[in-house]
Amino acid sequence: MSETPAITTRDLAKTYKDVRALDGVSLNLAPNRIYGLLGRNGAGKTTLMSILTGQNFADRGTAEIFGHTPFEHDPTLARLCFIRESQKYPDDFKVRQAFSAAAIFFENWNEQLAQDLVKAFNLPLNRRIKKLSRGQLSAVGVIIGMASRAEITFFDEPYLGLDAVARQIFYDRLVEDFAQHPRTIVLSSHLIDEVANLLEHVIVIDQGRIIIDSEAEDLQGAAVTVTGSAQKVEEFIAGYPVIHRDALGSLASISIRARLTAEQRARAQILGLELSPVSLQQLVVRSTLSSQSDREQTTERQAIK
Repeated sequence: MSETPAITTRDLAKTYKDVRALDGVSLNLAPNRIYGLLGRNGAGKTTLMSILTGQNFADRGTAEIFGHTPFEHDPTLARLCFIRESQKYPDDFKVRQAFSAAAIFFENWNEQLAQDLVKAFNLPLNRRIKKLSRGQLSAVGVIIGMASRAEITFFDEPYLGLDAVARQIFYDRLVEDFAQHPRTIVLSSHLIDEVANLLEHVIVIDQGRIIIDSEAEDLQGAAVTVTGSAQKVEEFIAGYPVIHRDALGSLASISIRARLTAEQRARAQILGLELSPVSLQQLVVRSTLSSQSDREQTTERQAIK
């Protein structure tokens, strides 16, 4: 018997006035894995997570959590935790009260983990929420998200307010706790290089469309940048999908989707070409730019017709 997916969407679409936030999004996410949901501001990440957590409606398509529609389905909603960058709390709440409320709401809440994280982030428990710095407010959200140990936890960039040291604490503790208590975690982030080593699966969304949906390990070495004489570079990359081009006079630097063999790398050396790996962040950025360029060209062709 096959395992029920943690998250399933089919042809999900959502439009705000004249902005298409989601455009035919279909996903199938297995349980107990760490997913990266990556993309630019306004790409559709928050809209997707809002629909998956029952806080928004889709105009078209379906969204299911463990086989159930989340909207107004309390047994399903109880299995979710959604932490936003702009997480709201009652102004008169103290930090301690925010955690007490979370402990009541989340049935898997782990108080020991929460207290350990409070110490790690040097968080003042008796300070009112409205008196916290941005970094401290981010720490509150991160702690609730981790200590909830919800079966599916969405982090919509709540850690952006943390400094580099605090973000590293978050990453380290997240991996440590996930290893002991597996669950489905979806990390939305702009800090792609920072989270790259955490991710098991990468989803990239751009202008409401999924442009990458792949295992993280499959993306390692999936693209390469070829630099050298423009003529020789063009000759070498013929037939490969191009995701980025730079040119300066007779020189060119072109990124392609390709896993080069030893023979191909030897040929590049003979041609005097330099090969360099494309990092996950570069791959996401360049794939996004390439996707936008393709859409613009398609729009132009349709306008001409």
